[in-house]
Amino acid sequence: MFQTFDSASDPSTAATRVAKLREWLVARELDGFIVPRADQHQGEYVAPGSERLRWLTGFSGSAGVAIILANRAFIFVDGRYQLQVREQVDLGIFSIENLIENPPPAWIRENLGKGAEIGFDPWLHTISEVSALKKAAAKAGATLVPLADNPIDEIWTDQPEPPLAPVEIHPIAFAGELAKDKLARLAAAIAREGATHCVLTDPSSIAWAFNIRGGDVPHTPLALGFAILAADGKHRLFMDGRKLSRKVEAYLTQLADLRAPDMLEADVIELARTGARIALDPVLAADKLRALVEENGGIVVLEPDPARLPRATKNQAEIQGARAAHRRDGAAVAKLLCWLDAQKPNTLDEIKMVTQLEEMRRSVGEETQMPLRDVSFDTISGAGPNGAIMHYRVSRATNRPLRDGELFLLDSGAQYQDGTTDITRTVAIGRPTDEMRERFTLVLKGMISISMLHFPVGTRGCDIDAFARIALWQRGLDFAHGTGHGVGSYLAVHEGPQRIAKTGTEKLLEGMILSNEPGYYKEGHYGIRIENLILVTAAKALEGGDLPVHGFETLTLVPIDRRLIDADLLAPDELEWLNAYHVRVLAEIGPMVDGETLRWLENATAAIG
Repeated sequence: MFQTFDSASDPSTAATRVAKLREWLVARELDGFIVPRADQHQGEYVAPGSERLRWLTGFSGSAGVAIILANRAFIFVDGRYQLQVREQVDLGIFSIENLIENPPPAWIRENLGKGAEIGFDPWLHTISEVSALKKAAAKAGATLVPLADNPIDEIWTDQPEPPLAPVEIHPIAFAGELAKDKLARLAAAIAREGATHCVLTDPSSIAWAFNIRGGDVPHTPLALGFAILAADGKHRLFMDGRKLSRKVEAYLTQLADLRAPDMLEADVIELARTGARIALDPVLAADKLRALVEENGGIVVLEPDPARLPRATKNQAEIQGARAAHRRDGAAVAKLLCWLDAQKPNTLDEIKMVTQLEEMRRSVGEETQMPLRDVSFDTISGAGPNGAIMHYRVSRATNRPLRDGELFLLDSGAQYQDGTTDITRTVAIGRPTDEMRERFTLVLKGMISISMLHFPVGTRGCDIDAFARIALWQRGLDFAHGTGHGVGSYLAVHEGPQRIAKTGTEKLLEGMILSNEPGYYKEGHYGIRIENLILVTAAKALEGGDLPVHGFETLTLVPIDRRLIDADLLAPDELEWLNAYHVRVLAEIGPMVDGETLRWLENATAAIG
């Protein structure tokens, strides 16, 4: 399931689709409806049949919400998508709101009239979301109405069927821990929370806990389903049996009672009626589950998904797998950059770069007998001004040549069975301007600052985010995205709860993998981002220090374009870090390449200063 280059839905279809939705609402005496970019599992990637927001509006980003009223319609997106949304939606129908600065609850509080009744699908909003929306509606004198049926599903006549990709067992050599031992740990955690059961709604948690992988959504090896874990070890797994081979079914039967997906609601009701104390993650679990428990006599225990931290803190097998995956991936990206430097400007385009990189990754995977399973997200291949669109996704309609004197931003990742990668490199096509080199070096200083950081036990992502921005701030510059996200182990490339951002409130723990990706974007001209993945190392005392501190091990192994670096802007310790990094890149991936690529690599990693 590699990248395709289709465009988003045609914006011109929005008028007809919004009109049909309004007809549906009028027939049921509703004043509006909320359309999130979410499925029942609240994941970043959703199956084609769950792309309701895209179908209605044309917007293809991974985060967004629409509110459709009788005479007005609004779409909410964050800073990453402010340019993209203007290209993909009909601005004659939709007004654009900022998802962060004016989120739907704040908008509802200020804009809904008294007596308004707004429908929502309780399967597509989390407990926390619905709580905030209801409070906002109440302050406006309006009412939020849970619907039994989603109107989009009724008017979307050719809506794709749910996916049925085969489920596979994730080998213990890569998982590092038996599923039965993971489930025992989770059962103990549920008991400590004072619950009898916990509903796992995140397919990443199910994949991790049961040591399985699938292919139900693009680019993330997930098998969609739910699980009810029990403190007494009597677990239930809700998954379509058509996805299970006899071998996989026999394996899973040893771990849980296998149930059809449509039995989930009945089972939750059954448990609730016995007085069960059911743990639900308020930021992941659908509000429908809360209602099923509370309306049938059960007790909701609001606790985080018990698998989220065990999944995020990688064990030694997962760490070794990540290191191996990044060596392999580094060799593939180095081959691509070598090939790119040998081409003449204006002879390549964004799509060619995507397909060539996929081929390089396939080739290296075959050579090392660790095949490329998929890309980990749609590659961001942005030439010139397209690089300034933070989450740009090239299509045949937007495909642009790589032109002399411009920058090219390539943000990509791969899924290998031993690890997930994510890397961004910005390179010069021809001769860069002095401004490009200055801005690139400021971004590089931020990336190096995070890389070199030592921080006390208990430090959160929000506590260190500013280190990536200080050099930019001192020039009156910044970037409108977080500095880093968590990364899974042959799972989601965007994994919580860890992140480096102003909103990153989770403590950074040993074994967590995060991205380190500051950037700078000049609208209409170019974008710059430099991204490595980093691993939180064990806390240890430094010489002369008073307390143990964590650090970061850089996993990504690809040269940083020396042509874009103004060495005069780097402090001595930054230059020392950069040169040492390049020595390591050559040492680790040099043996994996030869000939022209090795010569290119030796030049690309030569010392500066």
